[in-house]
Amino acid sequence: MSQRLGDLLVRERVVTPQQLAEAIKMQAGMPGSRLGSVLVKMGLVTDDEVTGHLARQYNVPTLEKDYEVDPQVLKLVPYETAKRHLILPLRREGAALKIGMADPSNVFAMDELKFMTGLNIEPLVASESAIAEGIERAYNTQPDGENLEDVMASFDEGADIEMRDEDTETSLGDLEKAAEEAPIVRLANVILTEAVKRKASDIHLEPYEKEYRVRFRIDGILQTMMTPPMKLRDALTSRLKIMARLDISEKRLPQDGRIMLRMVVDGRRRVLDYRVSTLPTLWGEKIVLRLLDKEQLRLDMTQLGFEPESLERFTRAIFQPYGMVLVTGPTGSGKTNTLYSAISQLNKPDTNIMTAEDPVEFQIPGVNQVQMKEQIGLNFATALRSFLRQDPNIVLVGEIRDFETAEIAIKAALTGHLVLSTLHTNGAPETISRLMNMGIEPFLVATSVHLIVAQRLVRRICQDCIQKVDLPQKALLDAGYTPEEVRSGVKVFKGSGCDKCGGKGYKGRTALYEVMDIDDEIRELILVGASAPELKKKAVESGMITLRRSGLIKAKNGVTTLEEVARETVNA
Repeated sequence: MSQRLGDLLVRERVVTPQQLAEAIKMQAGMPGSRLGSVLVKMGLVTDDEVTGHLARQYNVPTLEKDYEVDPQVLKLVPYETAKRHLILPLRREGAALKIGMADPSNVFAMDELKFMTGLNIEPLVASESAIAEGIERAYNTQPDGENLEDVMASFDEGADIEMRDEDTETSLGDLEKAAEEAPIVRLANVILTEAVKRKASDIHLEPYEKEYRVRFRIDGILQTMMTPPMKLRDALTSRLKIMARLDISEKRLPQDGRIMLRMVVDGRRRVLDYRVSTLPTLWGEKIVLRLLDKEQLRLDMTQLGFEPESLERFTRAIFQPYGMVLVTGPTGSGKTNTLYSAISQLNKPDTNIMTAEDPVEFQIPGVNQVQMKEQIGLNFATALRSFLRQDPNIVLVGEIRDFETAEIAIKAALTGHLVLSTLHTNGAPETISRLMNMGIEPFLVATSVHLIVAQRLVRRICQDCIQKVDLPQKALLDAGYTPEEVRSGVKVFKGSGCDKCGGKGYKGRTALYEVMDIDDEIRELILVGASAPELKKKAVESGMITLRRSGLIKAKNGVTTLEEVARETVNA
């Protein structure tokens, strides 16, 4: 275990034990100070001596005098984080982030950075004063986000907006005026367009006591993009609420809205749709915007990630004239994309397709889509009853949430309609138990449900930096590969990190699918009240590819990594 700096300097006879004791006493009266800076102020050591001793003790290189800071890496680490830990992001080399730091023993800071950036942290040691000066110089000359030079300059010069306490009354007129200030409008536009450029699925604007953070969810992982000045919090929140047609005077209750914009992105005119949700938190309103990008919607089922045999089962089920097909998985697992792909296959001039959605995420020509409005009593059950009087061939119910909706959907499936819907369950076999827990009789479930799909999204390996990984046989067996596959030399892959994927090793996402066909043997098990594990065992015997197996297939085909498969599935 490494010794503390003071003990190290005493051992090497740079300072005496008495001088160290005096320095520690002085440090106690200077909250937030570090021992190294106290010793320098006392004239007992120089900055260079402290740096040299630390570099030798921890076997890390020193920061060169003529170092340069890559402006791009400053976006990965917020200013408040750099200042709190006294670290200076320098540059990215592959999957590693080089940082300057005064205390190379601060493993907590390095762990936080690794978690925040997804990169390996490689420290270079420098004096506290050099790091502090470097932080101020780097962050004060860099914008908080891409293409924000002019915007942030405008903030400093022209935006006279003060941060107000939550219990202080704020004039509605002041908020509206601040929200329409040119810098605020431009910052809001930069955030919305950057999300499209970076192919983000969600934008999070999060207020904290001393920090205002903007994060994007890219390929399913949240990444900090910028930390706007705290004084802009209220104005930016109001601007987004005005764009979403929400009540900016209501800060105590959650609100939901929508922003639809036409803008030029990368030289092309795009129509962008954002779903907006506000939530009161301890330090202000958090806003989450979900980007509904039509260009990211894949309607070709062969491109979604189905294994050939699973796709054949799914296609056969959706082309049946009646019955129920269920797609299950957690929020954000791609269920809507799968259902829309099925609908696009079935969308013919001689077919009446009706959907009840909350919300309608994408508009499909030729399909009758209904937006749910709970506040006026238009819910899934109400809409479904009305659909059955509209002569439908195919009905899509956004989600089966309760007994009433489930009962009507099952009756529709038994009376000559194809019903597509979703449920929140962990796997395909568990869906049967979920329906019966809602109060649906086993014989109704057995006769109405024809097929259940469970799915998860995993990140794709970047094909520009893909490389083979050598793993011991035990690790492959533990992951779920069969002894025969391991003996035959199954290969797995990962991304080493490159400029194309931002050093992450991943680029894009694909889906894992578990498709359970409800055949006669499984129907008999349902009728006798079989458990989910019993149903799963029989389904696997009948050829079902489980979520884990789907992931293992994609891992050995170089589509994703075993880490992603393990993160999203269980080995059973």
